[in-house]
Amino acid sequence: MPAQDPYPKLTAAEHAQVAWCVARMAKRSVAGEQVDRSDLERKVDRILDGARKRSGKSQ
Repeated sequence: MPAQDPYPKLTAAEHAQVAWCVARMAKRSVAGEQVDRSDLERKVDRILDGARKRSGKSQ
């Protein structure tokens, strides 16, 4: 079984969604260490998982 690609090919919409989430994570980091960012991290993981799944179907 081949290893999963850590950086799958993303669509333009997925790039925009990931960039938005990363920007919000950065904003929350500025707010302080006690601020929870796990919801945004999970959202980015779901976007990347969807891209991996889509790239697996085309092969």
